Formats: sequence, structure tokens, C-alpha cells
Amino acid sequence: MRRVTIGLRAAIVTTVAVMMTPILIGLGARWSGRVEADQLRRQNAALDVENTSYRAATGELTTQIQSLEDVINELGTRAQVDPASASAMQKLPALIRTRATGGAQTSAALAAVAATSLASPEDTFGVLRDLLQGLENRLRYVRRDVERREALASSTPSIWPAHGWLTGTFGGRSDPFTGEPGYHQGLDISTEKGQPVFATADGVVESASYTGDYGNLILIDHGFALSTRYGHLSAFNVKVGQSVKRGDVIGYVGSTGRSTGSHLHYEILASGRPLNPLQLLTQPATR
Repeated sequence: MRRVTIGLRAAIVTTVAVMMTPILIGLGARWSGRVEADQLRRQNAALDVENTSYRAATGELTTQIQSLEDVINELGTRAQVDPASASAMQKLPALIRTRATGGAQTSAALAAVAATSLASPEDTFGVLRDLLQGLENRLRYVRRDVERREALASSTPSIWPAHGWLTGTFGGRSDPFTGEPGYHQGLDISTEKGQPVFATADGVVESASYTGDYGNLILIDHGFALSTRYGHLSAFNVKVGQSVKRGDVIGYVGSTGRSTGSHLHYEILASGRPLNPLQLLTQPATR
């Protein structure tokens, strides 16, 4: 038999400690849970703010992208010129057509953007910004190409310059005065003296004066290295430096210069070289 003596105070302290341990553990867990819950609430609030900003920013970018796409589609519709003008433009020399076109905008960059993995909001923002930038660049190219195409369509001589009948064609022929072989670099359209002569495309009058065998001659510069000549006129209806539109009356048929009768001599020049006007005349003269 052994006898162990425990003091009353030690026994009370030990008993209280044993009883308080679970309580203290529970209080500590509760306090830790509250702290963690507060942290989660703060994180959720910050995420809500971030998500709201993210949705607003992505919504704005999406709206801008849609607007740009609408403008690009509208420009694409504008680029569709009427079939007659398109046919005349296609028959221009390749060098002239290239003056009205720029470098084509490829879609490789946009395809790469579309294939990008969206791993985070930052990635999404980056993709949307890249897409927006790509559309802006494309819009510049499309607008420039449309404007140049419209300008080329307006500058392409495509209507008959006068009402009458064709008495002289482009190419080799006998000289009407000497009978010797010659080369005719335009068309002769016979009609009554005083009949109106029309500008066959938009342009600026470069000269309007008496010029040797041409008699009274009008030269119109249409841009894109295109120009037209209207010879043997009886009178002018324009002045040098004046802008004209397709169909404007620029003068009147006559028989001035080296001419055998009342008619209009008409030429088209591309980079200073004569073209066969019959290739481009797809529309009747406009009164």
C-alpha cells in the first residue's frame, strides 16, 4: 500500500484546467472561424466590385467592337459599284487599277486572337483590346479602299460623250485626207453641229483651247493617270481648272481643225497612252 497526498489547491487547479480545456478550444475555433468569415466577406465584396468593373469594361469593349463591325459592313456595301461601272473598271490597265487599291488587311491577327485561351479576366481584356485594335486597323484599310474604289469608279470614262453614230473606230485606218495608212487613236462620233458633248467621268479641265489638228479641244484630267480628249468642238462650255462631273455638258460638236465634217473626236489616255474607248463605254450619253 502506498499513500499519495495531493494538496487541495493543486487538485482544484487541475480539475478546473481539465474542465476549461474543451471550452477554450471551442472559443478559439469560434474566434478563428469569425476571422476567416470576415476575411471571406471582404474578399467577396472586393470580387463583386472587380466583377462589376469587369462586366462594365467588357460590355463597353463589346459595344465598340460591334459598332466597328457595323461600320465595316456598311463600307463593304458602299464598295459595291453598279455593274456597268464595275465592268468598265475591270477593263482598265492593271497599273491603273493598282493605283486605287492598297495593301489588303489580312485576318491572321484576328484569327490568332479568337484562338487565344481565356484563362483570366486579364487575358479576356487583352483579347478584347487586341480584337478592337484589329478591327480599327481593318476599318482604316476598308475605308481607304472603299474611298479609292469610289474615286476610281467616278474617274473611269464609261459613258458615250455624245449622241450620234460611230464613223471612226480606234486603230489602223486610211487617212481621210490622203488615203494613206494611218492610226486613229480615238473614236469619231458624227452628229449635227451644236449637239452637246458630255464629260465621260469626273475630273478637272486641264485645257480648253484651239490645238492644231484637233481644232477646239478639251482635255480633262480624271486622276489615276486617266485623261480624256474631246476634239473639233464648235464651242466650249467649261474653263481651265473647272471641276466637272460625269454627264456635265462641257462643249458642243463642231468641225474645227482637221475635220471632214461635223463630228466629235474622242480619246481616252491611260498614263499618256491611248486606250480603245469602246472597251470602257458601257453606258449611253446623259442629257
